[in-house]
Amino acid sequence: MTGVTAQKVDQLSKANRPQIERLLIVRLSAMGDVIHTLPAVAALRAAFPDSTIGWIVEERWAELLCAARAPRRGPRSAQRPVVNEVHAINLAGWRKSLYSIHTLQQAAKVWNDMRAARYDVAIDLQGAIRSALLAHWSGARMVYGAAEARESPASLWYTREVIARGAHVVEQNLSIAEAVSQARMVMPGVELPRDPETEARIDQRLRERGVGSFAMLNPGAGWGAKRWPAERYGEVARKLGEDGVRSILNYGPGEEELARVAEVASGGAAQPWSGTITELIALTRRARLFIGGDTGPMHLAAALRVPVVAIFGPTDPARNGPFATRSSVLRNRASSTTHARRAAPDAGLLEISAGDVVAAARRLLVESSS
Repeated sequence: MTGVTAQKVDQLSKANRPQIERLLIVRLSAMGDVIHTLPAVAALRAAFPDSTIGWIVEERWAELLCAARAPRRGPRSAQRPVVNEVHAINLAGWRKSLYSIHTLQQAAKVWNDMRAARYDVAIDLQGAIRSALLAHWSGARMVYGAAEARESPASLWYTREVIARGAHVVEQNLSIAEAVSQARMVMPGVELPRDPETEARIDQRLRERGVGSFAMLNPGAGWGAKRWPAERYGEVARKLGEDGVRSILNYGPGEEELARVAEVASGGAAQPWSGTITELIALTRRARLFIGGDTGPMHLAAALRVPVVAIFGPTDPARNGPFATRSSVLRNRASSTTHARRAAPDAGLLEISAGDVVAAARRLLVESSS
């Protein structure tokens, strides 16, 4: 543009940008999806630095936005770096006791807090009927959502439908944020909660275990088709141990047996570890390398810029792979893309050997040291 500086273009862009004082994000779950939403919200924070931003999320994942013991409302801090307010809900728990006084009181509190916030705009980045309804019920004057919502009836509650662009879900979320800001956005870095006491406690636990530099292995996955055999994780840990690299096996609720199988197969080269999400964030920050499938912890590692060896089966790494970090994605051509929640491991996934993973891990460790 002749005669117009980049600074002037930026000023013109800001002048045309809509004024939004209060903005609500709706992304309820799951772990990886909440993490994939963070770049779009960080971009909105940069576009509207003085706005109040709230986020409605399932209670189970609230620590991705706010450290465990930090207040969930008020000025932002290292413990709650992105949003001003976290509206946590517990839909699964509420369904179990739908008409109890306790459930009704909890639901009413969330409802009242959202309505009292008087949000100007709500953005549904989940595309489900329940998330669209929550965005609508917030009382926001405008509700944005993807034109091709994951559950098509969700669009009935949108006042603005956006054609999402990009291959990766992070890029798609950012394109919806751009529609809200009416400006092109630069992909920002992601801030996750940092709690000083938790950081110190994780350092202490690592010292007590004699663990310095380590690789983090995650044998779990959302469903069986995505789950690479646990004993192979143990074999990988054993081989890395021969190189002098210690391994930590992260596991979540219900994954205790997977961690035990991997630990036994490692011959003592790997130690199991479980904790809160706030603790998992602190632990992952300290890892030299992460190895795992298409899971929330893998996307957490990528968001924290930890090098990742990603072991993919039925899900598409172009859409769901590690984003914006050094990575090696392993996927066999026998795998076909599907989100069907099958219990049996994907046939293509089983074609990926422990040797394949070890070779990828060694390459990344060398690259990250250079």
